Amino acid sequence: MALPPAIEKGIEKTDAFLAKYPNLTQYERLKEIEEKTGQPKVYFFLAICLVFTSFIYVIGGAKLISDLVSFVYPAYMSFKAIDTNSPTDDKQWLTYWVVFGFTSIVEQCASVLVGWIPFYFFLKIGFFTWLYHPKFMGAGVIYTQVLRPALLPYLGKTAPEKKSS
Repeated sequence: MALPPAIEKGIEKTDAFLAKYPNLTQYERLKEIEEKTGQPKVYFFLAICLVFTSFIYVIGGAKLISDLVSFVYPAYMSFKAIDTNSPTDDKQWLTYWVVFGFTSIVEQCASVLVGWIPFYFFLKIGFFTWLYHPKFMGAGVIYTQVLRPALLPYLGKTAPEKKSS
């Protein structure tokens, strides 16, 4: 039975991802399973991911999953940014952590209300993904349009004064 072209393309992309990170994805073991069963290794990888995600969900619920999504990748990228010479990525991730901290405080203060919002944790995952996704850079938008104008008047002068001649 032939799969639709879009599914085939997705399997190829996932297989390329698995091959790119062989230690992380246990690529050799997945190849062995593929050879024994005749099914693509991608199916087994996705099944393992589903079981792992279900386990995390059972342990901590949607809150734990949303907290992991909003923390793990940004923390990894922040560690990488520290070791680069580019100030651009440093600024991006520093801005993300400022917005992350602010939203975490607001979320904690409004925890009673959060329980009443349907699909809150799915919305949170989408929001934090938007904040750090390189295509959108939402943290910069929130910082420049919301946080900076609201907080800057209370922080005093942040830029050094220019000398007049």
